[in-house]
Amino acid sequence: MSAQETKRKAVVPYLAIGLSTSRRQITKRSDCMINLKHIEKHLKAAVHLVGLTFPVRIIALAEGAIQGMSDEVFDLDHVMFARELAIDIPGEETDFLGELAKQYQTYIFAQAKAKWPDVIKDRFFNTTFIIDSNGKVIHRAAKNHVFPREHSCTPHDIYDIWVEKFGNGIDAFFPVCKTEDIGNIGTGVCNDGVFLEWGRALALNGAEVLYRPTMAQPITGNGQWLLQNRAHAAFNNCYVIAPQLGPAWCPPSIGFPSDTSGGNAHIVDYQGNIISFSASGTDTVVAAIIDVEQLRHFREMALWGNWIKDLRTEIFRTMYEKPIHPKNLWIDKEPLHHAEHDEIYRSNIRKLEERGVYTSPAEHFEGAKYIEPILDPKKRSWEEIKKIWQIV
Repeated sequence: MSAQETKRKAVVPYLAIGLSTSRRQITKRSDCMINLKHIEKHLKAAVHLVGLTFPVRIIALAEGAIQGMSDEVFDLDHVMFARELAIDIPGEETDFLGELAKQYQTYIFAQAKAKWPDVIKDRFFNTTFIIDSNGKVIHRAAKNHVFPREHSCTPHDIYDIWVEKFGNGIDAFFPVCKTEDIGNIGTGVCNDGVFLEWGRALALNGAEVLYRPTMAQPITGNGQWLLQNRAHAAFNNCYVIAPQLGPAWCPPSIGFPSDTSGGNAHIVDYQGNIISFSASGTDTVVAAIIDVEQLRHFREMALWGNWIKDLRTEIFRTMYEKPIHPKNLWIDKEPLHHAEHDEIYRSNIRKLEERGVYTSPAEHFEGAKYIEPILDPKKRSWEEIKKIWQIV
């Protein structure tokens, strides 16, 4: 151990909070403030009560808490959403959260559909970001795996541009925010965490706490979300903070919200134990003590249960030599609408069957298919959609 390492200050145990908040699906960027002001009220109530035990150093918001998920629900044009509804990081929304972070001397973990103008124009990325206790954005990361109803661009979709900008190392796709007072933080969103590689890549890059907000039914209700996060925690010896999204007013003009997320927010410790859980998905809180120094002692001392030290990396390398999902899809054209996008995923399935990775069933049946979210599939403009749904 170097002299510099021996002088490092210990990370004092602290509380992490995951907020589950209801939200409005935005129809203009200024609608974000409706959701942010609701978050502010919920945050204040949570810190007031939870902070009676340990200092609250992390407040983690759910995916969709700021904007809702209008692009996914309404199958919107990607470029239109990028220009009109995607946020800037930093920007007015992060400034609002930054004031709360300063007020409560905490870090805020959050997600938004955001522009990355320093990388590419007219694209938005599903982005996680971290604001420190001085109110500054100190970390951003783009979601690597979207699900078939999501319009977000990913680094892999503009792979050549991304690599030219950030390189092709692990830090380009799985950056970790290293801090002195809350440890090393890795982030991802929803579908990122259905891939075992997500947690492993972040852990190999030094992560100690993983932030993975939001999942939907049926994966929340049948236990898969919790199972996945417990596995990420146990396999990689990381804490996992997993806040859930609350009900949505979709469209905002209706009188009652819809909850398709299914609750079950949780926090898991570095051995996969559930240390906080809430079955409710409606404006609720999960909170637990994070002890980074204990985790570090475990990683250093344990000969069993500390798995990464045993990796024989050479034997796994060839598994990934043959590509499956095509890269660079959205460099020259914008992400497709849902029905057309489905065909890319179906071609991936056929590719795996041809390689013998998947074995075809004896009989072929019609697969899951896209159901149009608006009454007339020919009406694609945002103004027409708002009229159909009577969004005001």
